[in-house]
Amino acid sequence: MLKRHAANPLISPKHVQPSRPDWSVIGTFNAGACTYNDEILLLLRVAEKPLSTDESIILCPYFVDGELVIDRVRRDDPDWLTDDPRLVQNKKTGLLRLTSISHLRLARSTDGIHFTVEATLWLSATDPFEAYGIEDGRITRIGDTYYVNYTAVSTYGVATSLVSTTDFVNIDRHGIIFPPSNRDVTIFPQQVNGKYVCYHRPMPQFGGLHMWYADSPDLKHWGNHKPIVTSSHVDWMSARVGGGAPPILTDAGWLSIYHAADTEDRYCLGAFIADKDDPSKLVAIDSEPIFIPEASYETEGFFSQVVFTCGVVEREGELLVYYGTSDEHTALATIGVDELVSHLMKS
Repeated sequence: MLKRHAANPLISPKHVQPSRPDWSVIGTFNAGACTYNDEILLLLRVAEKPLSTDESIILCPYFVDGELVIDRVRRDDPDWLTDDPRLVQNKKTGLLRLTSISHLRLARSTDGIHFTVEATLWLSATDPFEAYGIEDGRITRIGDTYYVNYTAVSTYGVATSLVSTTDFVNIDRHGIIFPPSNRDVTIFPQQVNGKYVCYHRPMPQFGGLHMWYADSPDLKHWGNHKPIVTSSHVDWMSARVGGGAPPILTDAGWLSIYHAADTEDRYCLGAFIADKDDPSKLVAIDSEPIFIPEASYETEGFFSQVVFTCGVVEREGELLVYYGTSDEHTALATIGVDELVSHLMKS
């Protein structure tokens, strides 16, 4: 249903300066999005890795007490699983190491298409819970404050942390709001019945990877957890479902664009509408994806067959869906708000 923009991909690794001269940028993707003054801002996830002259060695960067450490793993080492380009795992201990490390970088645009990516890092790892980097920032404006939740990765697991800003210059850190293992948090842009609301995705070792509802009095302490969208026997969402962009309020209810993946790790986008007064209840959901990887920049890349959104901007009745492609680029797809809502209400 979504229409790809002709200028896609909008942002690629070649457009972004690495944070270190001896590193390379391998991914610019999964961007949070918002309007600020007269601009559209993206908070890009920028994935980098150390440059290597030996293809037989995999370099795995991470931080210890604020200092960069690089582990070296031989590709043919029988004690390590090295098939996944994103990570390596020790067969004996289960220890994971990522092959890159991510931070958040700000990109600005006046038209929503042509972006200037800032050279400085907007948010990077500073504590032990971010030792493997920070990923997938999502921006929610509540009043005059912009809240950014992101995935914090470390040996402790995958957690969700929160920062806030009013000017995208000064940043207040609020720490972990969902402990491991939990990610894909989408915070609503206003309170519902006097409480802050979000969707989140726990990652249990026993049970499925489903999307859950939660509410909070203060954005830090979350409870009243309820599953809202579950992975199912339907092929395109058989492995996992999780939040995409923060929900948007429409006359029909809360509109969410989310992601799901099948057992082959093919990521698609879906959509649903939740009740305006009780977002833990579904009003309408499409059993089929609204967007699938088809373009070459979506089917080929660092981790192929992926479309994944963290940010949608509503502008003049149109949704600007910024999405990551194959863990490598940032692209844009559009659809009318009324068109998508009408489609869902007929599903």
